[in-house]
Amino acid sequence: MTARRHDREGRWAWRLTGFVTVCVYIFMFAPIIATIVLSFNDSMFGGFPMTGVSLRWYAKLLTNEPVLAAFQTSMWIALVTAAVTTLIGIMTAFALVRFEFAGKQAINTLVILPALVPETILGVGLLVMIKSIDQPRSMLLLILGHILLTLPYVVLIVQARMVGIKRSYEEAALSLGASRLSTFREITLPLLIPAVLASVLLAFTISFDNTSASLFWRPAGVETMPTQILSMLKISISPEVNALGTVMILVTVGIPLIGGLILQSLTRFRKKAT
Repeated sequence: MTARRHDREGRWAWRLTGFVTVCVYIFMFAPIIATIVLSFNDSMFGGFPMTGVSLRWYAKLLTNEPVLAAFQTSMWIALVTAAVTTLIGIMTAFALVRFEFAGKQAINTLVILPALVPETILGVGLLVMIKSIDQPRSMLLLILGHILLTLPYVVLIVQARMVGIKRSYEEAALSLGASRLSTFREITLPLLIPAVLASVLLAFTISFDNTSASLFWRPAGVETMPTQILSMLKISISPEVNALGTVMILVTVGIPLIGGLILQSLTRFRKKAT
């Protein structure tokens, strides 16, 4: 009887856990689905019931100069951030994993610290510091801020991969006369490719989708995609905003998915080649 009661209680516990999980996912993804569906609404009012299905709001985005300018700005900032952050993150992770030096733990903590501080607090703090030294906001400071936010994630990803790479591979190349630079280029870097690709995609996505920090650091008159959406929401919630939100969803979700597929294809190709 006791065993049956425990089995019954266990089944009910799993059912309750599954029900709560489904409710959480519905709560999280229902607004996203509603945004995508309403972006095809033919009516000028962004709400249900839909009066028809149309692509005119996407066509309207292509002629909206502020939106196009914000998209170009976000793409440029995200590409620069991803490139610079990945380069710095690889060098930082390599140094932290492969070498021992004074203050290593302190440097590791400082690098990871921006990921532990809420973006709003970090944005306000850096804005106060900029104002205290009479430094005007500029695109360079905005890019540096994005690099500061994305660097911890890149370092963590590359560090996790570096720990899994045996030091004996590099030592074998060094014992055969290869320089440290050649060893890194020919041995270590190819083994880091999965982490490098993941770092680039994650840094790009974080930078492109960043809202709170960009609000504090962007120069006057410069809009990124998230801040452009916020400014459009101040006027009204129209299907054009829903269309722009759908584009943001496709970019921030589609790029990592495409990167994952490319990574799987490269892995399968290497396995077949070997």
